[in-house]
Amino acid sequence: MDDHSDDIIRPSPRIEVYADAGRKRWPDDLKARIAAESLEPGAIVTDVARRHGCRPQQVHDWRRRARLGQLVLPASADTVSFVPLVSEASLPAAAEPSGSPEAATVTVEFPGARRRGARNARPCCVE
Repeated sequence: MDDHSDDIIRPSPRIEVYADAGRKRWPDDLKARIAAESLEPGAIVTDVARRHGCRPQQVHDWRRRARLGQLVLPASADTVSFVPLVSEASLPAAAEPSGSPEAATVTVEFPGARRRGARNARPCCVE
């Protein structure tokens, strides 16, 4: 019988300890920025996640939360946003609108464009 005791690999006395190896807490504003970055044209979720040191599943979850309104994405300069239309003058409650086309037309003007719309009209285009 051969003695192979010389072939035994002995464990190293060196021990590695990883501090702070628990779950990472991501602030909501950082989650929102990462999710917004992943929604940019041409962005790949896996690449965005790798750049920020998180998993793609987390980014997908943050995107889902943004769609549900649970996470507010930062506004981008290219993002189209809507503002409420505020009228300078309003009709008294008892007043009836006249039958003239001008009374039923709304004109909205902003730099570089003008939009006119009649009551019950479908939105079409900007002049």
